[in-house]
Amino acid sequence: MAKQPKVLFFARRFYPLIGGVEKHVFEISKRLIKKGFKVTVVTEGYQSLPHIDNIEGIKILRISAGSDGKLKKFKIWFELFKNINLIKSSDIIHCHDVFFWYLPFRFLFPFKKIYTTFHGYEGNNMPSKKSILMHKLAEKLSLKNICVGDYLKKWYGTKPNIVTYGAVEIPKSIKKSKSLKNILYIGRLEEEAGIIEYLKVLKILKQKKYNFNLTVLGDGSQRKKAENFAQENNLNANFKGFVKDVYNFLPGASLVFTSRYLGTLESFVFKKLVICVYNNQIKKDCFAMSPFKDFIILEKNEEKLVGEIIKYYKNQKLIDEKTKKAFDWVKYQTWEKMTDNYLNLWK
Repeated sequence: MAKQPKVLFFARRFYPLIGGVEKHVFEISKRLIKKGFKVTVVTEGYQSLPHIDNIEGIKILRISAGSDGKLKKFKIWFELFKNINLIKSSDIIHCHDVFFWYLPFRFLFPFKKIYTTFHGYEGNNMPSKKSILMHKLAEKLSLKNICVGDYLKKWYGTKPNIVTYGAVEIPKSIKKSKSLKNILYIGRLEEEAGIIEYLKVLKILKQKKYNFNLTVLGDGSQRKKAENFAQENNLNANFKGFVKDVYNFLPGASLVFTSRYLGTLESFVFKKLVICVYNNQIKKDCFAMSPFKDFIILEKNEEKLVGEIIKYYKNQKLIDEKTKKAFDWVKYQTWEKMTDNYLNLWK
């Protein structure tokens, strides 16, 4: 009987936590197991989740990483040294952004197959010299890498072996929304995701007598500020927090506010018009350099966004044209294709 290849993923967060990277690693892991791989994910511990776990055949080791700070990396390295046999016995090591976790082991095991996926950029800030240096270091010390977004080449100087924009599942049937006044927000409630800007757009629309309903899927440090803004301006906004499956909410929406790839692709699946606000140049390039740049509305100015929304709201044909092109592109962005990307990378 042939040996089952052992894959070890490093990721800061993992399922059942909700997010783009979390879902990416989970979906790839499930499909690798079906193809005969053994998959272990090492991730940070979280509240009541068990230290050692197994979800759908994926072995999970949640390490005690402590709070963010200068000493955090040493605590992570210490935890990994305690589990060094896990690294030693793995055939493939793949880091999801957190290459520094593996850094000392790269020299202890110089012939291990080590790869990296770069999922995005750091928070709301432009890349610092330190973050660019860490990206370059991870690239040089990895055999190959995957970049989620072509803009990473420009901003970090990364030379990707594969460029991707994420993946989705295509449902068997897609219901069309009967209402044109339901907007869905998908993403974390953080400054870089633009929740306050989106609420300002909603406020201006209301002043122009366009009363939209907004359902907010996500949570974060700006939630209280966003809720207060919505209440003070009497906006029809319903904050749901994180939800496990946005597919349950997308059919009822007419427009989608989102500033990340996963939310964008999932919106394309249901033929929804995506509205994206940006507040710095790297975030603009994140979408403006993508293959779906012509399928979305991308603006920095809130008044311009309002004008675009009204224009499309008044002309369903324009929405249909954009969303059809978006769907024709996204239907080929499957998790099976993404898994093949990983297998091709590891060859």
